[in-house]
Amino acid sequence: MSFMPWLLLLLPLCAAAVNQLYLKRNAFLASMVSVASVVVTLGISFSLLGKDEMTAPFPWITIGDFTLPIQLKLDALSTGMMIVVTGIGSLVHIFSLAYMADDGAKARYFTGLSLFMFSMTGIVLAGNFIMTFIFWELVGLSSYLLIGHWYQKASAADAANKAFMVNRIGDFGFMVGILLVFGLTGTFVFDDMQGGLATFAAAHPNLVGGLLAAAILCVFCGAVGKSAQMPLHVWLPDAMEGPTPVSALIHAATMVAAGVYMLFRVQVELGPEAFEGIAGRVIAWTGGITSLCAALMATQQNDIKRVLAYSTLSQLGYMVMAVGLGGGEAGMFHLFTHAWFKALLFLGSGAVIYACHHEQDIWKMGGLLKKMPITGLTFAIGTAALIAVPFVTSGFYSKEEILATAYGENKFLFGIAVFVAFLTTFYMTRAFVVAFLGKPREHSADHAKEVGLLMWGPLVILAAMAIGSAWLTGPLNAIDPRHLHHEGHTEGHLIILGASIGALILGLALGFILYAGKDKDPVRIPLLQNRFYIDAFYDKGVVRIVQDGLAAIVHFFDEWIINGLLVGGSTRLSQSFGNLFRRAQAGNLQGYAFLLGIGVVLVIYFTAFWN
Repeated sequence: MSFMPWLLLLLPLCAAAVNQLYLKRNAFLASMVSVASVVVTLGISFSLLGKDEMTAPFPWITIGDFTLPIQLKLDALSTGMMIVVTGIGSLVHIFSLAYMADDGAKARYFTGLSLFMFSMTGIVLAGNFIMTFIFWELVGLSSYLLIGHWYQKASAADAANKAFMVNRIGDFGFMVGILLVFGLTGTFVFDDMQGGLATFAAAHPNLVGGLLAAAILCVFCGAVGKSAQMPLHVWLPDAMEGPTPVSALIHAATMVAAGVYMLFRVQVELGPEAFEGIAGRVIAWTGGITSLCAALMATQQNDIKRVLAYSTLSQLGYMVMAVGLGGGEAGMFHLFTHAWFKALLFLGSGAVIYACHHEQDIWKMGGLLKKMPITGLTFAIGTAALIAVPFVTSGFYSKEEILATAYGENKFLFGIAVFVAFLTTFYMTRAFVVAFLGKPREHSADHAKEVGLLMWGPLVILAAMAIGSAWLTGPLNAIDPRHLHHEGHTEGHLIILGASIGALILGLALGFILYAGKDKDPVRIPLLQNRFYIDAFYDKGVVRIVQDGLAAIVHFFDEWIINGLLVGGSTRLSQSFGNLFRRAQAGNLQGYAFLLGIGVVLVIYFTAFWN
């Protein structure tokens, strides 16, 4: 069995290597290799469910008594997360066979998908923090390649650069956090951290609290970047410039969830009490504010993929808030259910965009439920799961767990979470009513037709998971969905349930009243349309200062000091000496005789002088 985890990790890497080295000109065969590899890894993931072990370690770095091994960690958390990664990955690969069928760089696209699967698998299975960080950076690389797949478009190239640079900011803090955790525990290995922390606490009881909070907050910086929490959220909506299946795989289901997964892993290894105090409060409030602001921005977006992108930001804020409040299981429960129905919504939007000849504006659609009944119905199921229709969808049960955690720990954050639930229902009702109901508004929507089996097949499977995934959370040790709340929250379950259902009804009613039968948006709020002007502040403030200020200083120093004075000056000085001696080598015998005579006279003179 110890061989299977390594096969699970390395098979996508082998597929990416084969595609890049041998199949760059055979797009069909490259796509088949990638699809076969991800389907096999899905089978391996099922075979590893319920395993709880560390693979045999391979010594990697040994310095004195310090040893850092290469090993993979199997437990309920990692094996359950692998079902999400490989399951959604398999469906996205199959969907891509049709969606990217006519793409000229199809082989490169599937190579990037395989590289991403390898990187994400490494994060999930890593047995120590150093391996986690390496694969963390590889995920950033593969995301950069996939977002910029259509690099000929300036917007796609800029989005890829933006995602890469913003994530590096968070990753710097993550690296500092890893070093602080090592200083506290004396190890990078997850299984040894709790014992090392206890030893440090016994030796330095006055230091451990502050250092631990600082370490957790620095580690959280990595999650802020990867899971797109404010203020590093700006890369995720722009990442929609990549192919839609990429949005489903990376920016809805797996990569952005890596930050939440990593946070929960740290919470498990260090103990829930490590997140008490200032660190937990900062994490919870960051998640709550991100959730609220992203939901408000989603209400005024017209691009169907951007609506879903801001929805993803909002739901990730939910998960981060739960972890910060000490409810990591509730956060992971929502991560598990959310991954399936958000992948469904993104792939459904991809089917719509494909059928509408790459039109993404919902106000240029309309009537698509009649034109695309399978896509429309599955999109409706995904919407129902996202807005948490009670007792039917998986999203209801996981959202209730987060609300229960917030109700028990922080009533103000509970109020924010309920308001976000209302906003979620409102903007998703708006998107569905405008895009799928009514009459077609443009020629592209009027001539849309249902997509083929390779595209609607994954949608049907994901729709089934959007309804039933809450009952499949045993591998994640999530809460039994038949019991809505933790035992400690049972006294407030009627308040929580009433607030949840009330937010749902109010959001549905307001969405239908405002947008049914409308041909243009009756509500215009520039602040929300322009995303609180945060992107404009970054572009005109931070980026402009860096480009026009710091970059100009660096350019001056490089051009005039290094190149002009140091390198250029040395070059010119050498050339001057060379020219001086070159002039002496003119090929004139009389000149040589004259110089020889002067040399003889000088030798005689100095010899006589010194004597």
